[in-house]
Amino acid sequence: MTRAAVPFLIVLGVLIGLSTHTVVNCGDEDEPDICSAVIGFSPLRGSLIAFAYEGRGRIALRHGDWQRAIADFDEAIHLNPNRAALYRDRAQARLLNGDLELAIEDYDQAIAHDPRLAAPYHQRGLALAATGDLDRAILSYNTAIRLDPSDAQARLDRGQAFLARGQADDARADFEAALALPAGKDGRTHEAARAKLAELVSAEFSAPRR
Repeated sequence: MTRAAVPFLIVLGVLIGLSTHTVVNCGDEDEPDICSAVIGFSPLRGSLIAFAYEGRGRIALRHGDWQRAIADFDEAIHLNPNRAALYRDRAQARLLNGDLELAIEDYDQAIAHDPRLAAPYHQRGLALAATGDLDRAILSYNTAIRLDPSDAQARLDRGQAFLARGQADDARADFEAALALPAGKDGRTHEAARAKLAELVSAEFSAPRR
């Protein structure tokens, strides 16, 4: 290798690195045109360009354009079908778009590709509960709570599923557990758990005495 070729290879490596960084991180910005430019002009194809579709899909998701998000996640999954995060993101878009059964299928795929994360089980539980399938929702919440026992929101959501199924004691236990765990940034989980406990107390007082 000649001395003249070394600087050229260094510059080429830097340009390739910058291009790869842009592809992978374009969704961190709030401007979809960056991802679109990457998709349209990047020499990088295959599974790597799936990051650009994923990024543009996440931007659409943040802006409430569920159908656009779903279309971009479709492309990303076509190019990189083994990435669990893509199925989770598309499931969220489908859930918000009202496509509950398709969202559940995507959560199943996300879990199959990475069964160690609690969030997909929790989110699948929400989708199952929305369809009225409380039994499967509770099973999904069970796994989410086992994987992340500190998630107060999962306790609250499982408690609501128990309550809808008429299991007041189990619901109460989950609402109390939610209150005992960190509430998160805005405290809404604790507020909701207190409200549900108050509903249970009110129901007990209003129930006819035997």
